Amino acid sequence: MSSTSFLDTRTTDEPKTAADTRGKGVAATVYVLYLGSVMTVVTGPLGMLIALFCRRNSADWVNSHLLFQVRTFWLGALAAAVVLAAWHLLGWLGAPSWISWTLGYGFFTACLGWTMGRCGVGINRLMNNRAIDAPRSLLFGGATVSLED
Repeated sequence: MSSTSFLDTRTTDEPKTAADTRGKGVAATVYVLYLGSVMTVVTGPLGMLIALFCRRNSADWVNSHLLFQVRTFWLGALAAAVVLAAWHLLGWLGAPSWISWTLGYGFFTACLGWTMGRCGVGINRLMNNRAIDAPRSLLFGGATVSLED
């Protein structure tokens, strides 16, 4: 009987070197924390702090994910601050309440879609050991979206 398991499909001629995956688990954890922030807001800042402090000990391609995650948090926080200021301004100007509610719900829906999209792209690329192409982008990290595989 062979000493290799039936799950090991490599031949003896193939190199057994693995890609540098330092920090991959941390990046995956931060994506999960960001997705969890939809229900529990406190996990978003926690994920940002983890991504910020673990960038030093990660592989270069994982660093692109961690930078992408830190920017996801801060861009979302900046957008929330701008919308909150606009919401208060509308109230101060005496605008009808339905306008403020529309602004709030519209922002929440857009922010939810944006966060889910960024996390979806990030998780997909992370699980395929691929870096984020443009981690400083405002949308989805330079990913092209298509319906073809």
